[in-house]
Amino acid sequence: MIKKVFDVYEGEEVLIYTVKSEYLEADILTFGATVHALRVKDKRGGFTDVALGYTKVSDHYDKGGYLGAIVGRVGNRIDKGRFSLNGKVYQVGINDGNNSLHGGIKGFDKKIWTVEYADERKIILSTFSPDGEEGYPAGLIVRVTYEITAEKGLKISYEGVADGDTVVSLTNHTYFNLNGEGKGDILSHKLFIQADEITPVDGELIPHGDFMKVENTPFDFRTPKLIGRDIEKDDPQLKNCGGYDVNFVLSGKGFRKVAEAEGNESGIKMSVYTDREGVQFYSGNFLNGERGKTSAHKKRGAFCLETQSFPNAVNCPEYPSVALKKGEKYKTTTEYRFSL
Repeated sequence: MIKKVFDVYEGEEVLIYTVKSEYLEADILTFGATVHALRVKDKRGGFTDVALGYTKVSDHYDKGGYLGAIVGRVGNRIDKGRFSLNGKVYQVGINDGNNSLHGGIKGFDKKIWTVEYADERKIILSTFSPDGEEGYPAGLIVRVTYEITAEKGLKISYEGVADGDTVVSLTNHTYFNLNGEGKGDILSHKLFIQADEITPVDGELIPHGDFMKVENTPFDFRTPKLIGRDIEKDDPQLKNCGGYDVNFVLSGKGFRKVAEAEGNESGIKMSVYTDREGVQFYSGNFLNGERGKTSAHKKRGAFCLETQSFPNAVNCPEYPSVALKKGEKYKTTTEYRFSL
């Protein structure tokens, strides 16, 4: 395990830890518990960094995008930032037009997390969200573990417990380009997603309890296809999102393989395993040329596969609940495995 000072933000040191194996190396920032870099053993015998990132903390704060960060208390969007729990209406931070996105104005992505443990292959980070932070009820302790696995994967394990009833849905927002950061767009990446349905969205990218079959639509990735094959099709959902930016309703239960992507130049494959019910496939539609570690992050220069509970589930009884009872343990696991 390698530990260094990455930056100083608001007078506090932000550290960067490297966990690694022979095949995979991950740089993790204490700011946002962020995946700063993810280097995969490539066919040349070297390493390819497949994750987008910034060079200083202020870029994460000012340029946005949630690059590599843990987002919460509730990831994705909440309609108008309002929801009801136990008969009481809560208003949380509005930071995306009329709505709340990824935890609000200062979510978990903008916190400096505490490192509880670190060794060569694993790091555990934690943070505390007090009652009322961003408008959410109850105090919440969250722990996130990043671990390099024997399956050449980066496993992300999430745990949380609250001192009162609340709502929780955490995810990681890493942007991937399997050819390498800055190596063109991802339209020629091949993608598979094991999902028969999506949760369709309105013009503000909010789902409202509906489901839509992917069959005979651009959202059918049950047979692997190029990301760019249908992205410009005349489809109302694609137009709403400017490309792909929607939750896929994953098939099956338990910890299972739900998606796989492959870089057309590198040949690097990434398989996604999770116990979650949904995954947000985002095709980098809003990347706008901000400078990253090695190059500008251009539109569709990366994609995200954010395992999650369904967006706006706090307002949709048709979707699995994201409520967490006092004292109950929130626990979920996702793993990104790499191969050639």
